[in-house]
Amino acid sequence: MKPSEYALHDPIAAIATALVPSALGIVRTSGAGSIELAAAAFSRSEALLKAEGNTLVHGWILAEDGSRIDEVMAAVYRAPRSFTGEDSVEFTGHGGPAAVLEIYKRLLQAGFRGAERGEFTFRSFVHGKCDLTRAEAVREIIEARTGGARGRAAGRLSGSLEREIEEARKIILSALAAIEVEIEYPEDEETTAGAWDPALTTAALEKLKILESTWSSERLYREGARVVIAGKTNAGKSSLFNALLKEERAIVSDIHGTTRDWLESGSDFAGIPVNLYDTAGIRHTADAVEAEGVQRSLNLASEADVLIYLVDSTAGMTAEDRALLNEGIQGDATGSKAPVVIAWNKADKPGTLAPPEPGSLGAETLVQISAKTGTGISDLVRAAAGILMEKAGGATRTNSAALGSERQKAAVHSAVLALDHAFRAAEQGFPMDAIAQDLEDALGALGEITGETTPADILDEVFSGFCVGK
Repeated sequence: MKPSEYALHDPIAAIATALVPSALGIVRTSGAGSIELAAAAFSRSEALLKAEGNTLVHGWILAEDGSRIDEVMAAVYRAPRSFTGEDSVEFTGHGGPAAVLEIYKRLLQAGFRGAERGEFTFRSFVHGKCDLTRAEAVREIIEARTGGARGRAAGRLSGSLEREIEEARKIILSALAAIEVEIEYPEDEETTAGAWDPALTTAALEKLKILESTWSSERLYREGARVVIAGKTNAGKSSLFNALLKEERAIVSDIHGTTRDWLESGSDFAGIPVNLYDTAGIRHTADAVEAEGVQRSLNLASEADVLIYLVDSTAGMTAEDRALLNEGIQGDATGSKAPVVIAWNKADKPGTLAPPEPGSLGAETLVQISAKTGTGISDLVRAAAGILMEKAGGATRTNSAALGSERQKAAVHSAVLALDHAFRAAEQGFPMDAIAQDLEDALGALGEITGETTPADILDEVFSGFCVGK
């Protein structure tokens, strides 16, 4: 069922925590009559029925035959002071999957309908408890892979984006109102010519252009980046991979060609979620399997957002290393290259050679590290993260207004185009009716972001991606 087709008058129930052994498990309900229905399955039904909103009641969930299912705390919420804006009861019991499932089944027997994906948040939106930007931020927080991503989503959940959009809307509304007054009640035929003050709308246009520019960096925190570790055999790539992950994922050996294929794992680079790849050492080999691994390494390097090229500092930068870097180990079909950070490894060993200037090798920076002891690893992470942020246009502050989805970015872009068109129409002497239409188009685009004028298909796209219970 699509979110726009949800039966919003039904009392609903859903399991809100993962069905894995844990300390606590939560089953939530919402809708008209939910307190009465919940009381029918609760050992202290009168206490639940008489409970004030935002209070807790201790008791047991009872089976239909009166036997006890689990000891719970019932959190009672009364409309409109609840997440959904409806009467609601949330049962917190022990986190065993069997117990949580049994509580949920008992509530269905009592008259609740199983909730659809995102139905709780959709009801919150419908009842005016949150706008669409906050609803999307709920999903962002759930899906956040790093603290940096979570912090930016939390800013939108607190209303930073909604407030920025509302400020722009008020400016455009003021400009539109001035035009419409003159159109409807002109003193003479010439008065409408000066009805629009471009300076008033300029502030909204600049605000929206800045907002549109935030998507590149926010997208980086949402979708992450690809960081590839490459280099010759025995440079210490697998050791660095393990050091960055803080776990022994890759086999480490002094034998050349130990890594035959790439390994992948998620990691956190200064708050940026990255997919980190350990690749096979690059060298000429007659071994068909190793040769295939080398080719896969080259393919991965060509798709990297940042390439960490590892060099054994006891051997120094060889002619082969220089050839690989200068001839484009990471070059794609267009000849473009990913930014390179050279990791000058094995700094803990005596007799290491002095590193070259990174610029002479086409690299952005060089960091001296020891994958074995961890020396310089944090500097390496910061260097790679800084390059990623620079590519994305720079970081936005965690709690500043910024876009959180491609949908929001497209809508802001539409509003910017509409306002730009309004300025051009005024310069070319178009009638005020045409400028008013451009301003209305801009308001419509901004309304799609917050949900004021959002079509059903967009609502379906936003809420269908939520999990059941949220």
